[in-house]
Amino acid sequence: MKRTVLAIAILALGLVPGTAEAQKIGFVVSPKIFQEYPDAMEAQRKMQDLERPLQDSLTAMAQDIQVRIEEFQQKEGMMNEAAKRAATQEIQTLQRRATEWSEAKRRELIDKQEKILAPVRDKIKKAIEAVAKEEKYTFVFDKNETETLIYGDTTHDLTFKVLDRLKRGTQ
Repeated sequence: MKRTVLAIAILALGLVPGTAEAQKIGFVVSPKIFQEYPDAMEAQRKMQDLERPLQDSLTAMAQDIQVRIEEFQQKEGMMNEAAKRAATQEIQTLQRRATEWSEAKRRELIDKQEKILAPVRDKIKKAIEAVAKEEKYTFVFDKNETETLIYGDTTHDLTFKVLDRLKRGTQ
């Protein structure tokens, strides 16, 4: 499906060999940029620092719930039906609250991570645009995990030019 869409886009843009005006197409490997660009590495560290306390809290909640379940299972044989229902209800309430808290904190975390990453993405985009204009590329694709780019001649890989521009601090 992606190949068909890419082929249609290439045809629609007039990138068929033999057209009157040759188009220059390049690509970058964005995961490589994020691995080597210091600002991106710092953003990644900040995001991990934000995620660590959340994960620790979730682990503590899960352990607390597990302890209560084990205590219930040990005492269950000695409990009457009303006590069993109350204990079961209490455990279910704790599980629900933990899930709701986790979902709320994850949404907050995603928002904070987006705020951290947005400036880095903007810098990278500006650097890609600058390299593309300097090198007179008409289009620049991203070769990443989703493999939007099916094939790319490495002579048109702009990744290291973009990284160089980012590391020099010029966009």
